[in-house]
Amino acid sequence: MKERSRRTGLFLVIAGATFWGVGGTVAQKLFQQFGIDVNWLVTVRLLFAGVMLLAVQYLLKDRSQVFGVWKNRRVAFQLVVFGLLGMLAVQYTYMASIHHGNAAVATLLQYLAPAMIIIYLVLRKQTVFTRRDFVTVSLALAGSFFLLTNGSVSQLSVPAPAIVWGVLSGAALAFYTLYAVPLLKQYDSLVVVGWAMVIGGFSLGFIHPPWKMDFSSLTAEAYLYLVFVIVFGTMLAFWFYIESLQSLTPTETSLLSSMEPLAAVFTTVIWLKEPFGSFQWVGTACIFGMILLLALNKKSTSKTKDPLDHEKSLRVG
Repeated sequence: MKERSRRTGLFLVIAGATFWGVGGTVAQKLFQQFGIDVNWLVTVRLLFAGVMLLAVQYLLKDRSQVFGVWKNRRVAFQLVVFGLLGMLAVQYTYMASIHHGNAAVATLLQYLAPAMIIIYLVLRKQTVFTRRDFVTVSLALAGSFFLLTNGSVSQLSVPAPAIVWGVLSGAALAFYTLYAVPLLKQYDSLVVVGWAMVIGGFSLGFIHPPWKMDFSSLTAEAYLYLVFVIVFGTMLAFWFYIESLQSLTPTETSLLSSMEPLAAVFTTVIWLKEPFGSFQWVGTACIFGMILLLALNKKSTSKTKDPLDHEKSLRVG
């Protein structure tokens, strides 16, 4: 029974991470082929996925937490801040980077967040800069250089807006990871992320109402892609990932979650036929090296519990 549970966990984490990665590529397809507006997609993605995650919590887990999170004013305030400056910021910058560039580059740039967190904690003197940290940050910087320049110091191989939004996405994910720590100590991940999605989607809806869309221009194919991004690429991806934590070790889940950038890169290159230079593959390998290094060595030198440990409970590509 234990081995069966472990096999189920392996399937769930691989499926969830793959859904996240492919979801970004499908979003790129929606932007490029069907002219979907970034604001509209982020709004409907967050609203629908957030409601579905809260429904899962209410039906299958501790339902008292779904509305109980709002009974404490301080916690409610933290949740609103997390929804706006964490969840909405991460999702919008990530999708904007995809819109201006491609899903592969956007996903890899977002994975610079751990290196940003290390630098932040060192500057705040909350941790000591170790040899492992030096290698991690060096891999992140080298990977970014090769990914964005393809080895040329005179020109960029990726549009500048895609780079700016991608780096902002990494910074937003760093904030998202650090700020959520106290919330996760009190409430389940599904509650925290579900409400953060609803708050972010509802807020962006004031700027771009979800019903203001020319639905007549969407084909059946476009609707299928939308369903995939919302249901598979967001809601199921997160739920599967959370469930896998019940039967796998943190190291296993962290390693297998690297399927997300892998899926984003290969579907972008193979399915959407985006050009990817040889040095960009070197940059991709550097960023993968950083991810594996962090996953294989979870021991922290921080004075408190390593905030990166909480990222495995929050990751939403």
